[in-house]
Amino acid sequence: MDDLVRLAIKKWPNVPHCYGWLALDARGNFRMRDEAAQANNLRGDPIRHAALLAFIHRNYAQDANAAWYFQNGPQRVYVDLEATPFIARTDHDGRLILHDGSALQSLTQVWMTEHGQLIVQDATHVAMVDDRDVAQCLSLLRWQGQAIADEQLLNWLSAPDHHLHWMAGEAAVPVEAIAYAELQGKLGFISRPRQAD
Repeated sequence: MDDLVRLAIKKWPNVPHCYGWLALDARGNFRMRDEAAQANNLRGDPIRHAALLAFIHRNYAQDANAAWYFQNGPQRVYVDLEATPFIARTDHDGRLILHDGSALQSLTQVWMTEHGQLIVQDATHVAMVDDRDVAQCLSLLRWQGQAIADEQLLNWLSAPDHHLHWMAGEAAVPVEAIAYAELQGKLGFISRPRQAD
């Protein structure tokens, strides 16, 4: 968190939290959701300003209740998550890079939803792989030690077993099935934080 943000929190400790105005989509774009977007359940406009995005990334954190927020000076702006708290993309070397530009470290777990979405976890991040990068990541999957064919993957999606692994270098990380609707409950985050009544 930025030092100026810490000072602002200290100076104005009782600024009300903000809900519904900021979202992170499944491709790693932060989106501003004005009143019209919220009222009509629209995704909102993507934020493109590089300095603002860098500020959001530096001040993006999780609260004690597993809700993610952006600390905007003294105000905590809670983030609606379309997928997971982080989104991962592959870089030109095939490494997984988070939407904030940092690299995922050693993977500890991989999941696949019924829709074929990949979710990866390291020691500190849970990230869905951007749908545009899933095909490249499928080449890292092994079923019973062999590259998985499309038909085998479709069979696994309908009847998951313990033979599917993600090859992270020499390490074989197990791939587990997870229902998309269960992501937040099983992976420990809140998709749509709202003020308690």
